Amino acid sequence: MNPNELILIAGMTLVTFSIRYFLLAMSGKLSLSPRLLQTLNYVPPAVLTAIVVPAVLIAEDQLWLGLGNPRLIGAIAALGVGLWRKNLLLTIMVGMGAFLLWQAVDLAN
Repeated sequence: MNPNELILIAGMTLVTFSIRYFLLAMSGKLSLSPRLLQTLNYVPPAVLTAIVVPAVLIAEDQLWLGLGNPRLIGAIAALGVGLWRKNLLLTIMVGMGAFLLWQAVDLAN
C-alpha cells in the first residue's frame, strides 16, 4: 500500500468519525419531536428497498421481469413467507432456497 492510499484512508476515517461523533455527542442534548421520530422509523425499510429492488430486477443494465429471473422468484417467495410467518430466518431460508432451486432448474434447461 503506498503512502497516498494510507493518507486517503486516514482522511476518510477522520471525516466519517467526525460526522458521527458530532451527532452522537449532541444526541443527549437534542430532543426530536414525536412526529420526526415516527417518520425516522421508515428510513430502514426505505433504504433496504432501495438496495434490494435494483439487485433483484436489473441484470446487465436491463429490467428483468419474468419467470427466467431466479432473483425475482426468490424475492417473491421471501416476501410471501415474510408477510405470512414474520420469521426472519425462515424468510431468508425460503428465499434463498427458491432462488437456488429456480436457478438450478433454469440452468438445467
